[in-house]
Amino acid sequence: MKLNTKWIRILGGAALSALLLVTLAWAGNNPEIANEAARQLAEATGAASVLPWWAWPTILLFFCFVMGVIAVLAGVGGAVLFVPLVSGFFPFHLDFVRGTGLLVALAGALAAGPGLLKRNLASLRLALPVALIASTCSIGGAFLGLALPADVIQICLGGTIIFIAVLLLTSKNTARPVVTKQDALSLALGMNGAYIEPATGEIIEWKTHRTIPGLLLFIIIGTMAGMFGLGAGWANVPVLNLLMGAPLKVAVGTSKFLLSITDTSAAWVYLNKGCVIPLMAIPSIIGLMMGSFVGVRLLAKAKPTFIRYMVIGVLAFAGGKALLKGLGI
Repeated sequence: MKLNTKWIRILGGAALSALLLVTLAWAGNNPEIANEAARQLAEATGAASVLPWWAWPTILLFFCFVMGVIAVLAGVGGAVLFVPLVSGFFPFHLDFVRGTGLLVALAGALAAGPGLLKRNLASLRLALPVALIASTCSIGGAFLGLALPADVIQICLGGTIIFIAVLLLTSKNTARPVVTKQDALSLALGMNGAYIEPATGEIIEWKTHRTIPGLLLFIIIGTMAGMFGLGAGWANVPVLNLLMGAPLKVAVGTSKFLLSITDTSAAWVYLNKGCVIPLMAIPSIIGLMMGSFVGVRLLAKAKPTFIRYMVIGVLAFAGGKALLKGLGI
């Protein structure tokens, strides 16, 4: 019997999750490993936990699984939900949450990138100039985020998350923006292309404009991606689609590919500073990837409008919680 590819992925993810839980159980019986794990988690939380050390990775695994399902149904990146929710409801220090958030966004981008490039839904010519700017600024944003006090970052994060919720509520993406004339810089950089629309078999040709304002905005987007560990898909897509005129599918695909470059640059800073703990990163990534596979299966049956508004509400709540936490309220 031939298994569907999606079911193979789901079964593979389930096997990884089971392997992780078995590994945690085995490590719990090894005093040296258990002590080191407890030390790392105490460093991340800032205090000794009343729960056993293996409890937090297990809770993160299931929490991120649910988050992965919701992220797919709502059409948002997992890191946009991960950073505000985990920093708000878990006792981990914000630096460790941001480092893990970048790896979460990076894992999803690396998984999707090759398929998007193969189908011409991600454009290298469009992505590379943008990636050069965004990745450079993300490194600066990561250093800035680690240098500022945690309370200041919490306040800025809360404001950013509330802004993202408003952006999701008000943004109206355009499937095929009308670009009457390609500007000189876009033409010189070769920011145009074509892809095949799967539903109709039609060849869709596209080009971009307003390149300089778009590239300038990616300075801000890259800095925020590194500073908050959110990834940047929430900002990439509106700029590429609404401002620069790329079709929505190309904007989404190119944005996903961009994350594999931008987040890698910022993630190295957090790794070098010791702000990435495997006991947080591994269960978070596995949980989100597993949830994404299930979310794709549920997408056809779910009511996207309800899910979208639910996520906007959750983001607004998480943003408000981060603001209050930063203000000490």
